[in-house]
Amino acid sequence: MAEELFDLLIPPGVPRMMIYDVVEKYDVEVVRRPQKMAFANMDGEARELLAFRGRRETVEEVQGFLLAQLQEFVGE
Repeated sequence: MAEELFDLLIPPGVPRMMIYDVVEKYDVEVVRRPQKMAFANMDGEARELLAFRGRRETVEEVQGFLLAQLQEFVGE
């Protein structure tokens, strides 16, 4: 049985350098994933978003790392 992989959607607007840092630091790949939008004038429209894909434990680490990086970025 193949290993189950998980996706962590990358919020629009995340700086490219943060995405590059995650890919260098963690065993994940960046994938495109269609996601239906449910806000403003995009209700029901599908938009292609980026996501980090990897093992569950790794994706959870990436989530914590990315959140800390974004908090630092916003605080600057």
